[in-house]
Amino acid sequence: MTVELKNDLLLRALERQPVERTPVWIMRQAGRYLPEYREVRERAGDFMSLCRNAELACRVTLQPLRRFDLDAAILFSDILTIPDAMGLGLYFSPGEGPKFQNPVSSEADIRRLAVPDPEEELGYVMNAVRTIRHELRGAVPLIGFAGSPWTLATYMVEGGSSKEFARVRGLLYQEPSAMHKLLEILARAVTEYLNAQVRAGAQALMIFDTWGGTLTRENYRDFSLNYMQQIVDGLIREHEGRRIPVTLFTKNGGAWLEEMAATGCDALGIDWTQPIDIARARVGSKVALQGNLDPCVLYAQPDVIEAQVAKVLQDFGSGSGHVFNLGHGIHPAVPPENVKVMVDAVHALSPALHAPSPDKSQAKSEG
Repeated sequence: MTVELKNDLLLRALERQPVERTPVWIMRQAGRYLPEYREVRERAGDFMSLCRNAELACRVTLQPLRRFDLDAAILFSDILTIPDAMGLGLYFSPGEGPKFQNPVSSEADIRRLAVPDPEEELGYVMNAVRTIRHELRGAVPLIGFAGSPWTLATYMVEGGSSKEFARVRGLLYQEPSAMHKLLEILARAVTEYLNAQVRAGAQALMIFDTWGGTLTRENYRDFSLNYMQQIVDGLIREHEGRRIPVTLFTKNGGAWLEEMAATGCDALGIDWTQPIDIARARVGSKVALQGNLDPCVLYAQPDVIEAQVAKVLQDFGSGSGHVFNLGHGIHPAVPPENVKVMVDAVHALSPALHAPSPDKSQAKSEG
């Protein structure tokens, strides 16, 4: 039996419905900036062991909600679970980020890849989703997520993180058919993975296109947006009697907002380099917007944080369709008390932007 959702501000804002205040959550809100997270991760042994333990993944997912008055939980996992399930051997080196033991280096490697069964090879993720939904008890919605095909491909071909993306972009130019084959496989995998998260209990979805901004305009359309479009077209959009909103986030993707909005997604994530008032003017009421406080603001004093929160809210303006967030993930060294300042400022300042206008209130009373 489905538990009634007590706080649905996020879902209403993503669908551009009226809300009493602007909802707020934080990308990477369960993470190293919280001492309680670091304790659980140490007990787990390593990052992937933490991800594969549904009870511990649930615990760290809920940690930020116990500290801050947030309007959503986001599944604790990693975008690279899909390539790991494809046999690439994901591991994490201290100070170096994710790496693969078996990177993709040829068309023959691509032909050997298969779409993983989300309830088999990725069953630990679905177990975490089900566990988190149960423990949330309807307090706030649960966001599921995945990396975009292009972003996953960058790690798979590079063998880890990169500054130049020389290998993957070289493959794009040298063997475009091979790159398309890889992205087609990944698009199918991401679609099945996200749909499985919905069936397990995710109530909203987000696709992180972290490295789409490294591409030229033409290549972005052909090798990133095209495959996100395929995913959006293939997603479950209603479950448990409610619409499942989908957010696309391309870091440094300000040049393509109109094209992203045309995919049929419900919202766009905006990084801190793109003014949110200009973004809203460009996409109009077609999609909601999420963002876009510079994460480094959270290193500042409380009065500065409050002023910057006010600026983002005022720049978006009145009305619904805004989810307050950072313009990218929270930094590990941010003091937790500064996060509370930000969240409390959104709660205090945003209701005025959603109050009925005097003219409408007067007209209603006279009617």
